[in-house]
Amino acid sequence: MSEENLYTFENPEFRQTYWHTCSHILAQAVKRLFPEVKLAIGPSIDEGFYYDMDSPFPFTPEILEQIEGEMRKICKEKLKLERFELPRAEALTFMQEKNEPFKVELIHDLPEDAHISFYKQGEFTDLCAGPHLDSTGRVKGNAIKLTACNAAYWRGDSNRETLQRIYGIAFPKKDELEAYLQRIEEAKKRDHRKLGKELGLFMLRDEGPGFPFFLPKGMTLKNTLLDYWRQVHKKYGYVEISTPIMLNRQLWERSGHWDHYKNNMYTTVIDEVDFAIKPMNCPGGMLVYDSEPHSYRDLPLRVGEIGLVHRHELSGALHGLFRVRCFNQDDAHVFMTREQMKDVIQETVHLFDEVYSTFGLSYTIELSTMPEDHIGTVEEWERNQDILKNAITDMGKDFVVNEGDGAFYGPKLDFHLADSLGRTWQCGTIQLDSQLPERFELEYTGEDGQKHRPVMIHRVVLGSIERFIGVITEHFAGAFPVWLAPVQIKILPVTDRAEAYAEKLLGELDRQGFRAEVDGRNEKIGKKIREATLEKIPFMLVVGDRDVENGTVSVRRRSGEDLGAMSLEAFAGLVGGECASKAIL
Repeated sequence: MSEENLYTFENPEFRQTYWHTCSHILAQAVKRLFPEVKLAIGPSIDEGFYYDMDSPFPFTPEILEQIEGEMRKICKEKLKLERFELPRAEALTFMQEKNEPFKVELIHDLPEDAHISFYKQGEFTDLCAGPHLDSTGRVKGNAIKLTACNAAYWRGDSNRETLQRIYGIAFPKKDELEAYLQRIEEAKKRDHRKLGKELGLFMLRDEGPGFPFFLPKGMTLKNTLLDYWRQVHKKYGYVEISTPIMLNRQLWERSGHWDHYKNNMYTTVIDEVDFAIKPMNCPGGMLVYDSEPHSYRDLPLRVGEIGLVHRHELSGALHGLFRVRCFNQDDAHVFMTREQMKDVIQETVHLFDEVYSTFGLSYTIELSTMPEDHIGTVEEWERNQDILKNAITDMGKDFVVNEGDGAFYGPKLDFHLADSLGRTWQCGTIQLDSQLPERFELEYTGEDGQKHRPVMIHRVVLGSIERFIGVITEHFAGAFPVWLAPVQIKILPVTDRAEAYAEKLLGELDRQGFRAEVDGRNEKIGKKIREATLEKIPFMLVVGDRDVENGTVSVRRRSGEDLGAMSLEAFAGLVGGECASKAIL
């Protein structure tokens, strides 16, 4: 990074330091206004900062405005941030005298010989490891916004105190804050939960928290997406399988999931044997590979599955289609020789490139390395990490390292997609695994006639199908490309006399494979057009007496563009061409 960008938001370390300092300014403002409030923790996060507090009253929007005003005053005071350390015993006394019980608990958890750091700004001092800016004056008070206040459990434990978490955001310039707030407002309009309801795609019910219901139009969208997935994977040489939704405990112990993932699994007992509903498709894929002998000539063997999986998520973590308890995962497993590893990884990235570009999604890559809870030797992990690095680097692609966040059986490349608002979503992953083939004793016969152990990758491109639908719903703001739209064409007869012609058009469009509907209601044509536009229908055919007479259709896009009158044949060619090219308009 250039020297001139070190102290800008281009530098993620400076950005996090800036927001961390804002969290202290927030805490100081609260303590000035409401000394009875007790402080918990206040970190910077991916977008902004928060502070958890124990307050005898709720932080209403009016109170948040008061706090914002006090934060601006603190920025103008240009208070110097001074770091100092205390031995553990003195630190405990210091926070006990300030009557801050949550800070006292944090200090109790530190080693007895620890020297504990604090940051002081004016009359306010907080327990903190830092780092911080050198002065509150470095923060622009007119570019701070407190955005929300939610409940949060102390230390994430539902059995502990319920605190209030105040969220905030800040930028070095006011216009950057305004641009951010505009983006947030646009994101609210695009919220997939709101659009899912308005467009009749899916619903969520209290009878099944975290278990989404897909409605007819949502199923059309989902099936169209899966048809596309199958076309792409057939092109790249994949075969498709389906494995059972429930398998016995012995299998999950063999795979390692029973030891490493049991808390996220739904289990039951059948005939006095423990079973688990599958949280992922991998072990079933192992059994399919092991069902017949393989030669080196069969490899790489590419096996895909759209598998329904279930994972126990805490109720507080559930969020529309983004975090659910059951979903379809587009898992695929590629079994290969060690010599094929690099080529297979690069081939998989090419597949990802093709799919993501179809939706207009760019991405960044993150390499996740060996976690503490892992199986396999350090040497194996380092070798496989190097293979992933070299495969990506040789393709001219950049990546960042996420230390210690690999799967328990191997390192991985995670693909973070950027949508039309610049938000990122982790969808695709490529996980390199030499452990499960060992555990399942998978083999192939090599050129030398001897038995060898294959290696494999686990990979998803869309990830959770449900989550990906949520992502693209917000990315396109519900205005899906014509090839993906649940209803592609709405036929709008202007008069009763045109209704028979509209039905005839519907039959012909249906015969050609297009998804069309007729709005035959006795309503003014302007209202029909407005409602079809709100439904995000890509094309509207306005048909009146002249169209009936001439055998034409008057074509209008949802953008409002009037394409004029044309023959049904010409219109079908237009729509068919956009479907074939998967044009994004």
